[in-house]
Amino acid sequence: MQKALRIIYTLLECTWGLPQTVLGFILFIKNRNCAHDVYRGSIRTHWNHKGGISLGLFIFVNKESRDIEEISSHEFGHTVQSLFLGPFYLIAVGLPSFIWCNLSFFKKRRKEKSIPYSALYCEKWADALGGYYRRA
Repeated sequence: MQKALRIIYTLLECTWGLPQTVLGFILFIKNRNCAHDVYRGSIRTHWNHKGGISLGLFIFVNKESRDIEEISSHEFGHTVQSLFLGPFYLIAVGLPSFIWCNLSFFKKRRKEKSIPYSALYCEKWADALGGYYRRA
């Protein structure tokens, strides 16, 4: 049964989630010299960048992170969001997540007010989804 679910997962990410999977593939090619493995059916790249990102079938995690499994679980949660939202993922999750993570205004506000990264709806949702599948 697990093999069938992985096939369905891959097919959905390569059709319904095509826009983000194409972007993920481009990022994968740009980081082809990094270490890669498979995490719950997604292609995980251990890259040199500080943060993690999820684009369709591809997740990227910092190779020097203390808790790669926790970050991978969170990023896998984003891949599940991609399955739910399809081409709307980039606008509903990708853009808000990118802004929340990278804009200095939000970085400063999170630090000053001790706001957790997971306070943003799509990050909290990714944590919940990743945690669910991590326990499964």
